[in-house]
Amino acid sequence: MSPSDGGDPGDDADDGIITGRGFDRLINFTDAVVAIAVTILALPLSSLTKLPEGGTVWTLIDEQSGPVTSFLFTFVVIAMMWGVHNRVVNRMRGYDGTIFWLNIAWIASIAFMTWPAALYGETMGFAATPAEYSGGEGLGGVGLFYWLTLALVSVLGSLLARHVRQRPALLEPRYRSQEPEGWRARWRGPAFAGSSVLIGVVSLFAPVAASWLPLGLIPVSAVFRPQRTEMADPGPSGQGFDHPDRSRGLTAPD
Repeated sequence: MSPSDGGDPGDDADDGIITGRGFDRLINFTDAVVAIAVTILALPLSSLTKLPEGGTVWTLIDEQSGPVTSFLFTFVVIAMMWGVHNRVVNRMRGYDGTIFWLNIAWIASIAFMTWPAALYGETMGFAATPAEYSGGEGLGGVGLFYWLTLALVSVLGSLLARHVRQRPALLEPRYRSQEPEGWRARWRGPAFAGSSVLIGVVSLFAPVAASWLPLGLIPVSAVFRPQRTEMADPGPSGQGFDHPDRSRGLTAPD
């Protein structure tokens, strides 16, 4: 459905905000695409059905550490990004044209992420040795491709959240009187995107070092984690407790 289509009782014709069933369908579509994407991430592992000759399952995992680690890391990152996205849309009552296209771009980047993840797992392997990838030979820019795609996902999510902040009419009424989000919430996405770009650039020159740099995302996530007062649901009377909101109401992890 186009964001400009009319005829739905949930359409807010006065301000161009689509609510009700139209909004629910957009969220359901988003969740479905993310679920399919994380499932596709595991497909490279499903072909690993034969143990090495004379080896064990642990030998297989060691030999295929690249695809395994790529799947686990990308799964966790996508889950975190979905959690932040979920926290934003849980507070919304509807969407406008800008949200529609930003959301479409966001889920497209999530779906696209499965390709660089597979390439990164096979080419770089996360567990490469200096002798194998000295000076970045053989990578062909795959590391940069992977991390730039992650940065794109983060940037699109940040733009979506920024638009919601700039247009309070998109929010449920009980959230409009809340204090604006603190600097941690506003800069979390750009900080993650910047860190991803940095790791990608380092992977061009020092791929082995770049394979350890994702550990730096842990302190970045901790520093820019929104405080509880920035995340709490004010409830019907603005008392600041978590409150379920229909089928999308569970407080999302950040």
